Amino acid sequence: MRVPFFRVNAFTSDTFGGNPAGVCLLEKWLPDDLLQRIAAENALSETAFLTPTGDSFRLRWMTPAIEVDLCGHATLAAAFVLFTEVGHKQERLFFDTLSGRLCATRLRDTIELNFPSRPPEPCPAPEKLVQGLGLKPLEVLKSRDYVAVFNSADEVQALAPDFAKLAELDCLGIIVTAPGAGAPASQLGPPTRRRDAGAPDANADFVSRFFAPRAGVAEDPVTGSAHCSLIPYWSKRLGKSELFARQVSRRGGELYCRDLGERVGIGGRAVTFCRGELEVL
Repeated sequence: MRVPFFRVNAFTSDTFGGNPAGVCLLEKWLPDDLLQRIAAENALSETAFLTPTGDSFRLRWMTPAIEVDLCGHATLAAAFVLFTEVGHKQERLFFDTLSGRLCATRLRDTIELNFPSRPPEPCPAPEKLVQGLGLKPLEVLKSRDYVAVFNSADEVQALAPDFAKLAELDCLGIIVTAPGAGAPASQLGPPTRRRDAGAPDANADFVSRFFAPRAGVAEDPVTGSAHCSLIPYWSKRLGKSELFARQVSRRGGELYCRDLGERVGIGGRAVTFCRGELEVL
């Protein structure tokens, strides 16, 4: 069996940036264990599998180790493939997923995902979280993931986590975040050092990194689903509904964010790195 396959770098316009996702176009579902083996063989943060279902698509996401309930960059990659490689003409695509029906809208040069909002709630800082990050956060919250808030992008970028320790936490992933250079210092308490225009957090309202060792992903380059929690948090903290975010991993990524109340808008660009077929026996 041959499966059409695309590798797309999401939340970037750089051929060698963003978060790589695999996209497999299926005519019908394959056994779950085979899907998981394909995802493991791809060795990407997530592989998206989708099948047409009338006016929408059934969409599932798998890391090399597990199936996840929500994935932003692989959804962006799937929508990008349908718009640019398959040639779908409509401006909106709908996906039926473990997190309900999701929408992807084609804008000028970006695609915006409409995802559920997951506001994090304050919680005590688990000792394993502090030990795993190697630095005590200013604030800790939790939704699906732990959210650890730091004072500056420098602190976030300097973290060298103990992934074995973080894997012991009762969550899918750990989000670390801080205000960016674009955030108004008067609304943030301690002032943040302004950066030059070419710096990773220049003009960003906030920055983040994402670790998910329990899911087989030590550090995810760009994590759309994490922004389901980051957007409501930073929107409330900064008093604005439209935000620009950077994920400051080694590859890096850019996200155009909107707080829509019970939903969030997560926009970004994408680029196809390769296209071909998988030989599945």
